[in-house]
Amino acid sequence: MLIYESTKQEFLQDVFNDELTNNIINNFNEKIGSVNEAEVRSWDNSMQFMFRVLMDPEIPKDSGVAIEFRIPYSSKRVDFLITGKSKESIGSIIIVELKQWEKIEKIEGKEAIVKTPMRYGMVETTHPSYQAWSYASLIKDFNETVQQENIELYPCAYLHNYIIHKDDDPLTDDIYNYYINKAPIFAKGDAAKLRNFIKKYIKYGDGKKTLYKIEKGKIRPSKSLQDSLNSMLKGNQEFIMIDEQKVVYEKALQIVNAAQRTNTKQVLVVEGGPGTGKSVLAINLLVELTNRGMVAQYVTKNAAPRHIYSNKLKRDFKKSHIDNLFKGSGSYFNASKDEFDVLIVDEAHRLNEKSGLFQNLGENQVKELINAAKTTIFFIDEHQKVTIKDIGSIDLIEKFAHELKGDLHKTELISQFRCNGSDGYLAWIDDVLQIRKTANMNYIGKDYDFRVYDDPNILLNDIKELNKVNNKSRVVAGYCWDWNKDTRMKSDVPDIVIPEHNFGISWNLGNTETWAIDKDSVNEAGVIHTCQGLEFDYVGVIIGDDLIYQEGRVQTDYTKRAKTDRSLFGIKKMMKEKPEKATKLADDIIRNTYRTLLTRGQKGCFVFCTNKPLANYLKERIKNIQEYRPDEFFKKDIYVAENKPTYK
Repeated sequence: MLIYESTKQEFLQDVFNDELTNNIINNFNEKIGSVNEAEVRSWDNSMQFMFRVLMDPEIPKDSGVAIEFRIPYSSKRVDFLITGKSKESIGSIIIVELKQWEKIEKIEGKEAIVKTPMRYGMVETTHPSYQAWSYASLIKDFNETVQQENIELYPCAYLHNYIIHKDDDPLTDDIYNYYINKAPIFAKGDAAKLRNFIKKYIKYGDGKKTLYKIEKGKIRPSKSLQDSLNSMLKGNQEFIMIDEQKVVYEKALQIVNAAQRTNTKQVLVVEGGPGTGKSVLAINLLVELTNRGMVAQYVTKNAAPRHIYSNKLKRDFKKSHIDNLFKGSGSYFNASKDEFDVLIVDEAHRLNEKSGLFQNLGENQVKELINAAKTTIFFIDEHQKVTIKDIGSIDLIEKFAHELKGDLHKTELISQFRCNGSDGYLAWIDDVLQIRKTANMNYIGKDYDFRVYDDPNILLNDIKELNKVNNKSRVVAGYCWDWNKDTRMKSDVPDIVIPEHNFGISWNLGNTETWAIDKDSVNEAGVIHTCQGLEFDYVGVIIGDDLIYQEGRVQTDYTKRAKTDRSLFGIKKMMKEKPEKATKLADDIIRNTYRTLLTRGQKGCFVFCTNKPLANYLKERIKNIQEYRPDEFFKKDIYVAENKPTYK
């Protein structure tokens, strides 16, 4: 989608006559929606600099110019495009990422990430060269016309307010060389250099023809992208399907084929509890559908699963076009009908009603996802709703599938691949938390290592020892301790403090998206949002005062949640207006949260409770487990459900 398009000569006239910004605003309002004042100021400022750059007679006056080009099947918009032909008469596109930054800080240990001042302080964001290069990769990977006609793309970044310090500047630090080489940087005083960059690749004008080619070109994944995905998935143990995963996989492909063949909208709901292999199945579908030349995306509300699975899929590859296949659930409120072939929605129970930073965009994410794709596949577990805003449900999917005239299909994943294949453990947890009565009151299956600790320090030490094996053990906690914004980047300032045990640990230190795989994360505690949809070998769970045992039953207390917790934001108001509904909702969310945390471990789960009666209740439940070894296997201060060694 082109917000503004013209020839170079028309662009210069619009800027000179102060008509450019109004033209952009009018087109923006018509094609996308309302524009904020910050964007208007940005255009006013940046276009003056591009005016000076293009005031060069050697840049053909009939070259194409586009502003705010929205890349199809993406929410990304390219700031500035210049099109023309090379001296060999091959189509050329210059991509210019415009920045008004004046200061940045480099970030070690995170690929292509920098920090720069924004509205709410210093914010981590991608390096400008990476942004420009990734936009070029997106266009090349998905625009069939660009692929077939060998149109060349040349990305760059122009930071017209930024002064580069020659000797030691964070913007041009060696850690960013890979992307700077692919998309050079031009800063304050570099207008002449940017001119030369443009003239190097554009010798002749094209009368905007290349603009129309990328605007109207058919969208299809490139062969190189398909080959990359195929080779990355092949032999990757993380994503091998077994048993009924394969059955559901084939059913999903059959439904996708029906949508393509009959030109009808199809909706598939795949229901499954923790560890049933929903995400593995979703990734396999993403790769296969892309290999078939379909435009498919993997969608989650939570960023953590997207980044983890993207990284696992890439393995040793550089940050790349793979990222575009993984999207947030709020990316589709302005998508047109059937814009995508397939959307694969993991953790569908976490979908929100509205999108955007202020929850003010769109109508309903479930409806928008179904509308945006010919086939929408929802993976869902309604017992994993963990915030007041989680609205994803099978009933809601059915409602909008019917409203949008989609054929609805349902299937279920039952066999567990987490918790050592133990359906029994998961049913036991539901019974223990009194979420539902099950037949598994006293059985957790064979070889699952469940322990209750009287000392959180011993729990943490055991998890650290287990983590040395393969970096697959983590500590998580209920959100009963504030996340201190002033100290959250300091590991020596604990957030979770249990003074009677001289215990302290910080929440994850700003690495929410990759906490589950970062090697030092074992020294931090994860919250529900950093681990939902992911799994470990062993998980240590610190249960706070929001889950207690009194009067002979497990109870919840939403008032013990941290002030910084947003999952129950709005519950106090609801308590005044609809107390019965609010009490039930808060109770469900807290129980679901701990159900999710307690089922993250494939081989074992270690628990510490701040509420001693709850700890005693869990110990009693362990004593009744049928395959439980008798008292000689008790360790001091540790109560185990299997004969497992304690790691010192």
